Amino acid sequence: MVLNKKDFIEIDFTGKVKDGEVFDSTIKEDLEKLHNGHDHEIEAKPFVFSLGEGMFLKSIEDFLTGKELGQYTIELAPENAFGKRDSALIQMVPIKFFREHKTNPIPGALFNFDGKIGKILTVSGGRVVIDFNNPLAGKIVVYNLDVRRKIIDINEKTMALIDFFFKIPLDFSIEGTKLTVKAEKNMKKFVEMFGEKFKEILDLDLEVIEEEKTEDKGKNQ
Repeated sequence: MVLNKKDFIEIDFTGKVKDGEVFDSTIKEDLEKLHNGHDHEIEAKPFVFSLGEGMFLKSIEDFLTGKELGQYTIELAPENAFGKRDSALIQMVPIKFFREHKTNPIPGALFNFDGKIGKILTVSGGRVVIDFNNPLAGKIVVYNLDVRRKIIDINEKTMALIDFFFKIPLDFSIEGTKLTVKAEKNMKKFVEMFGEKFKEILDLDLEVIEEEKTEDKGKNQ
């Protein structure tokens, strides 16, 4: 069963730095290594995605296209994984910025700067040096892949996209080429923004309807 672009597949995988530590996985034993044995926070489940739609590393999607179900190992150079390190992404920020936000910059700590994650490298006098490179930038990484099955069911494909885009379960129904998704009022417009992606990937026309709140449902009973 050859895998083609736009096929939905279910895989288990572990990504690790070459000759180094695990940084991502769907396998419980490897996730325990990543989280230092704190398995009460670990949710290990296979990853479902559509090939060629930017849901995984492009180099891995390209590698799997044309392959069959089975197990593979792929080694990726930095330029095919998380990029080379860029010295322009190492920047200096006045310590005044942190004081205004009532935070204490400590070397090694990670901060979110308007959606960009930066790692504190040094704190000296009134200057804080921050690295905005991806933590895996410049590293050779190795992925062990187990392609378990190709997904045919449209409902399972839709659930996978909803999970990927929104990270929470949403009620939905499919009738013909129409996909109806229920979302809370404050999330409705956000979900509607993905209409073109559902059309492109699943060839479904998205309609988002406002979901009744639990207390409202009770009043109508």
